[in-house]
Amino acid sequence: MSRRSAWSMILRTAAGVALAMPALAHHSYAMFDRDKDVALTGTVKEWRWTNPHTWLVLDVMNDDGKLVEWSIEGQSPQVLRLQGFAGKDMMKPGDKVTVHIHPLRDGTNGGQLAAVITSEGQVFGPPAPKPSPDKAAP
Repeated sequence: MSRRSAWSMILRTAAGVALAMPALAHHSYAMFDRDKDVALTGTVKEWRWTNPHTWLVLDVMNDDGKLVEWSIEGQSPQVLRLQGFAGKDMMKPGDKVTVHIHPLRDGTNGGQLAAVITSEGQVFGPPAPKPSPDKAAP
């Protein structure tokens, strides 16, 4: 192998490793408090059924009567289908839902999606646990 070919291979390998690092890093769930379950009832603003993670944007009325936006990260579409989720058309903007999430540790309005209960009572996801007494829905 020529010296030029060796350097080319080294640079391509380094570039491949550098590009793969963010993909590995984003799979940490340390930002979510998985020991807590919070139930939120609100209106779907957006439901993104995309890889590598789904996203639900929910408008929730807080204690002051003000609408607060929550950004909720879900698993990949493939994983959610295995958990019983019905796909990209299961929620549309304006739908009323109750979601169970594992909240963000920093207290901002977000979390990891655990389950969805539609206004008709249909449950998607594993059976939702009761909310933690120390963290009630806003």
